[in-house]
Amino acid sequence: MSSNAINKRRSFTVIFALAFVMMSASFISAQVQTAQTSTASNMNLRSVPSGAKMNFRGVVIEHNGDTYTIRDRTRADYSVVINSQTSIKTNGGFLHGGKKYADTDLLRGLIVEVEGRGDAQGSLVADKVRFSESDMRAAITSDTRVTPVEENQQRIAGQMDELYAVAQEARQQVAVVNDRVTAIDDYDEQASVAVTFKVNSAVLTPEAKQQLDEFAAKVTDAKAYQIEVSGHTDSTGSEAKNFRLSKERADAVVQYLAVNHKIPMRRFTSPMGYGKTEAVADNTTAEGRAQNRRVEVKMLLNRGLSTQSNATTTNPTQP
Repeated sequence: MSSNAINKRRSFTVIFALAFVMMSASFISAQVQTAQTSTASNMNLRSVPSGAKMNFRGVVIEHNGDTYTIRDRTRADYSVVINSQTSIKTNGGFLHGGKKYADTDLLRGLIVEVEGRGDAQGSLVADKVRFSESDMRAAITSDTRVTPVEENQQRIAGQMDELYAVAQEARQQVAVVNDRVTAIDDYDEQASVAVTFKVNSAVLTPEAKQQLDEFAAKVTDAKAYQIEVSGHTDSTGSEAKNFRLSKERADAVVQYLAVNHKIPMRRFTSPMGYGKTEAVADNTTAEGRAQNRRVEVKMLLNRGLSTQSNATTTNPTQP
């Protein structure tokens, strides 16, 4: 299995593990919210300016008639009014329609997203209330356990901030993993060198070897890199001969770096010979042809894997 495939599998494993942590934290948070009392709610109740539009996510902690108290993640409580115009649905569903629910289904412990506007009394008149089916199932389960949870409310209340912190950290780690997966095929050029050859030759000159020695020194401590090698010729000779000669030049460079500097072959992309197709100078002059008889060597740093290597200091990737 290739290095990229292994790292992708590891990344997605982390994603699923963190998703499980977030789901667990969400369920426990729903149970914890049921332990909050009416007195505490009134002490933290925040007013919404009249006419102000607001959208927030929180947990239903109590309700009285058509008025619900919903606590957000900062532990601020809002009075939310549900009326006949309020749309109460689950997220998703066929054509994103979601399943409709009555206001009486908004149980304590249910995690909801509310959108509406403030009224003259400082309450939020809800236009929309959305939640997931999994959160509804968790709320139903927690509702059957209200009594034992309330008996332990002091102990549970102390866990609130910790649970939110765990969930937030899990989300941040998921975001980091997603960024690494997205960048897995992106490379930045860190070092490069172009060595030239004599006419009709694929033998490295002493000057070319010195240039490659200096290039290899830059690779010694690098992590998560690949080396791209491309061979080229001038315009003299047949097309078939130039393609063969350019490939031989590229192979000579790879062999020198692998044998003399112990750079593993897995670090090299397949060396490519381009013949005379990518000239960098004028082939009608001797100087131009000399520049075109070359091999270009580039060290490319993988953005996704280099980020992971920098973050993991206990088991660094060997070059």
